[in-house]
Amino acid sequence: SGVCNALSLEIKASPKVQAYVGEQVRLKCFFKSSSPITESLLVDWTYRPLTGGQMETIFHYQSIPHPTTAGTFKDRISWVGNVANGDASIAIQNPVLSDNGTFICSVKNPPDVYHNIPQTVLVVTERGLAFQLSSAALLSILVFLPSALVVILLLVRMGRKFRVLKEKGKCGYKKSSIEVSDEPEHSDTAGCGGKLKEWCLNCMDTDEEDPY
Repeated sequence: SGVCNALSLEIKASPKVQAYVGEQVRLKCFFKSSSPITESLLVDWTYRPLTGGQMETIFHYQSIPHPTTAGTFKDRISWVGNVANGDASIAIQNPVLSDNGTFICSVKNPPDVYHNIPQTVLVVTERGLAFQLSSAALLSILVFLPSALVVILLLVRMGRKFRVLKEKGKCGYKKSSIEVSDEPEHSDTAGCGGKLKEWCLNCMDTDEEDPY
């Protein structure tokens, strides 16, 4: 009969739950009993800190929920289950880093009192740590994107300058006043373009002065 009783009640719980500081977290626990659900059904949640130590009861249910009235989980445990649906889940309000540890959900539905003992490991972290990689990627984009744009602009400018240098050797290329001042006078008259420019300058610039 001991073997039959051991198989008559089965409990399932999440092996690991991720939580964030200050954000409510749900510890799920589901059970299946071969006996009808009655008011004699008992639910107990126990907790062992990550640092070790003895298990302590943090929640008890029998017809109505009975959260713990002492310890670190005082006023922070709420009942979110429904025994009629085989749900014995609880929620922890405002979890903190020191809540990290192992939680065990135990259910007894007489005469079904023997069951497996699944454990749930709670891991509480800061929300910012979860987005550290994304933040680093965003920072990299903000840093390297302007640099990439500058490089592209420089390449475009160099390409234009290269085309301008190629056009300088063609006949009829008109030089700016700066380019004219930087080069010797004999280079301005080289080619048909230089001769045309010299002729225009002679027409505009005369030695005659206005009489006073």
